Amino acid sequence: MDYWLIFSALFPLLSVLLFLVVLRWPARKAMPLCLLGTVILSAMVWSVPTVQIAAAVAEGLVIAATVLWVVFGALLLLNLLENNGSFLLIRRGFASISSDHRIQLLFVGWLLVAFLEGAAGFGTPAAIAAPLLIALGFRPLAAVVLTLIADSVPVSFGAIGTPVLVGLTNGLPGVSPELIAQSAITAASIDLFCASLIPVLMCLLLCRYFSDTPGWRSGLAIAPLAFLSGLCYSLPAFLVARYLGPEFPSLLGALAGLVLLTLLVRFDIAVPATLWRCDSDTDKTCTEDSGAAPEPLALFKAWSAYLLLAALLVISRLEFLPLKDALQAVQLNWSEIFGSTLSTSVQPLYLPGTLFVLTVLLLLPWQTKRSQLVRKATTESLSRIWPAAITLASAVPMVRLFLHSDLNSADLPAMPMYLAAMATAHLADIWLWCAPWVGALGSFIASSATFSNLMFASMQQQLATDSGLPLHLVLALQMLGANAGNMLCVVNVVAAASVVKLTGQEGQIMRFTLVPMALYCLLASTVAVLLYDVTR
Repeated sequence: MDYWLIFSALFPLLSVLLFLVVLRWPARKAMPLCLLGTVILSAMVWSVPTVQIAAAVAEGLVIAATVLWVVFGALLLLNLLENNGSFLLIRRGFASISSDHRIQLLFVGWLLVAFLEGAAGFGTPAAIAAPLLIALGFRPLAAVVLTLIADSVPVSFGAIGTPVLVGLTNGLPGVSPELIAQSAITAASIDLFCASLIPVLMCLLLCRYFSDTPGWRSGLAIAPLAFLSGLCYSLPAFLVARYLGPEFPSLLGALAGLVLLTLLVRFDIAVPATLWRCDSDTDKTCTEDSGAAPEPLALFKAWSAYLLLAALLVISRLEFLPLKDALQAVQLNWSEIFGSTLSTSVQPLYLPGTLFVLTVLLLLPWQTKRSQLVRKATTESLSRIWPAAITLASAVPMVRLFLHSDLNSADLPAMPMYLAAMATAHLADIWLWCAPWVGALGSFIASSATFSNLMFASMQQQLATDSGLPLHLVLALQMLGANAGNMLCVVNVVAAASVVKLTGQEGQIMRFTLVPMALYCLLASTVAVLLYDVTR
């Protein structure tokens, strides 16, 4: 066993956990060191040529720029709405449904996040929902942590089914569409049990760690309604996956969940008798919110920005509309970077960041003092994006080098495949307990559940064959593990933190999301093992 190979393959993962989670360094300091160490080990141990290292880093910088564009667009829209008073109206609108922060979390932090994931993905859910939670009175750290945890379950089908239709299908060339569909339905059926517990966990964490009066009791009091809110999403999502296919489970499941949860709250079903808020001055805050409920027309105008954004995101992703092809037709290509085998491309009009900016431009004619408003929003957005730029310019190139390390002169597989192969050699007998962790590893290092499925689906197929396990069940666990890993991936954490002025606290965020990620993987495996034992 070559311990240098093991160490160099593990270094990108262990260094991130060491610097960010254990030593609590800010990401802007930790990630450049992680990148430097990965470059050195790739060259010395993995024998990756210099030109390939440079190309992988350049490709990572291009991808980092697209993520920064999303962050900038989200910040621009956020600052516009803060400066024109819309956020205050949105806060009062949610307070008119309920002043209870736990119930507001179920609406915004759970179901709205699911809708945004189904509409766009690409880091937009936390970038939109976290500022909304802050406007409702949540602490910034709570807003980021809880939206990242919520942005896991809907990732199974993501934006218009991309993790399934692109990830699994291309990761298993030649596999029948029926098997892909069966895997997706199996993942949704397992999530009937797993997903419904995620909002319960979110409420427990909110009450225990992000309150002036921390404790578990308030979280347990909301648990029945939180569990029902989970079912309000997971059951419609399962039915859509079962009867309509993988394109719209997240989107339609979230919309159905919003309607059903509203009915539950309006009819006082499972709603706790005692009002609860994060802040200790409950009476003052609730009186202020409930006494200033906005008029329906004013509330609609306040929400118009997000309604317009959601509409643009949806129609730009629908296959049967011409807009998607038109936006994707504009493409910037960089072939054979520095003479290497790597290439990259960007579709600038198709990026969610472009749709954020377009939304701002479409809203401007209805704003007063437009020039002053745009100048202030732009200045504030640019001033907050630079710390994230440093982090992303290190983190994403490190990830791309990690993934492209198969381009070496030592005839070695890529680092993640090397680690996966080691796992398969020793863990085949208990693979139902391990399969989600491979999916989570893929999302953690690639910042994409789609890429995790694309990268590891074939390996999961081989393990299922060697272990005599049903392939659709193992692929379902791959999907669910990729969901869980989305809570912890560095790019998502950095992007969400930068939007709510928490740059430098990425390690603290990851310490909160690490345990929920592990629980999701364990719960998915538990349900899968029970399901396999019953059907065997």
